[in-house]
Amino acid sequence: MGLVKWHRRLTASGPSRPYDWLAMAHFLPIALLYGLVARVRALLYRRGVLRSFRAGVPVISIGNLSVGGTGKTPVTDYLLKHLLQRGRRVAVVSRGYGRTGTEPVVVVSAGEGPLVGADRGGDEPVLLAKRNPGAVVIVAPDRRQGISRAIREFAAEVIVLDDGFQHLRVRRDLDILLLDATRPFGNGYPLPLGNLREFPSAAARADLVMLTRSAGDEDVDAGQKPVLHVGYRLAGVAVSAAGEEIALDRLAPGRIGLFAGIADPERFFDSVRQAGIRPVETLSFADHAVYGSHDLAKLHAFATRCDVLLTTEKDLIKLPGVKLPCDCFAVPLQLALKDDRPLFAAIEKIISKHEERDMLPEKLLDVLACPACKGAIAYDSENDRVCCPACRLAYPVRDGIPVMLADEATEL
Repeated sequence: MGLVKWHRRLTASGPSRPYDWLAMAHFLPIALLYGLVARVRALLYRRGVLRSFRAGVPVISIGNLSVGGTGKTPVTDYLLKHLLQRGRRVAVVSRGYGRTGTEPVVVVSAGEGPLVGADRGGDEPVLLAKRNPGAVVIVAPDRRQGISRAIREFAAEVIVLDDGFQHLRVRRDLDILLLDATRPFGNGYPLPLGNLREFPSAAARADLVMLTRSAGDEDVDAGQKPVLHVGYRLAGVAVSAAGEEIALDRLAPGRIGLFAGIADPERFFDSVRQAGIRPVETLSFADHAVYGSHDLAKLHAFATRCDVLLTTEKDLIKLPGVKLPCDCFAVPLQLALKDDRPLFAAIEKIISKHEERDMLPEKLLDVLACPACKGAIAYDSENDRVCCPACRLAYPVRDGIPVMLADEATEL
């Protein structure tokens, strides 16, 4: 944690000691190379040199430019609740950071709540499954495998690609970029000189920008794209692992300890303090901490000095069955959007577009023929193209219209 805190301070406040300057001098060429590689990679995908997978159903990507927390999980949860309320069969496909298992695909939820723990499914996917029992949640390092399984086995109508802004191997219909309103682009540099995964110019790929941890009046240059302001606040209750709730003000008189294993624990600690809680002590763990024997020993010793422990939902979900000397509760994070209409309008637009495209085979396949052999064709909905099995040629579909030209064809 010491190295992480040092790097966070260095990228946020700049160098203040001689070894800070020395580190930044070494970091600069690495950061420029890192950003250049990311830019070239994105260009190769945009030009079609690197192929990307098309799901055949609407794909909504939620991601960020920076490493560390930008409040992605509450936004994903908010989006899932909207889609489920609209009666959509929705699946979340996640990388599953922090899990200890190595399975290529894990079904965290088949639409009835969590089937596995955070050790196999990752803390965020399991938390999303718990909050949204009607959603399918799948963890797969190769997101294409996860998406294919969600569609094939669970008939998913909409895919939410978790942490997908840099995952260009999967095409998306709506790219949502989250930026921290307090420092949207950090110091402007990629890792390790800054905290960005790409140069700030990569934000141009986004279809919609959400400024998280917003007070409602920040501004960011996003061109003509919609910018939404997202605020967060802690709930007024603490929740046990069994689901029991207790008002925060009832806990306030006791000796309260705070702990967290997230990207920025201090931000959580400050939020709890702002809610009126005065902790006697705090304890930080690494982001996506797995709580092995060493961490649990530290947590147990920490708990002996407290009457009650408060943590995040992502941390509590990783401690099933753990016995501590005092009670332990999570404080849920609540999201407030200043205006969610542009978000939901964009979602309905891409869903409607896919529904119209799905009508293509019924309307046109009977009257279209392959320009090369004049034979029958078939519609490949997964890749949104028209194919001739005899010639083994594929023709693109643009804006719902098949482009049946020989020079547009590609080999299957």
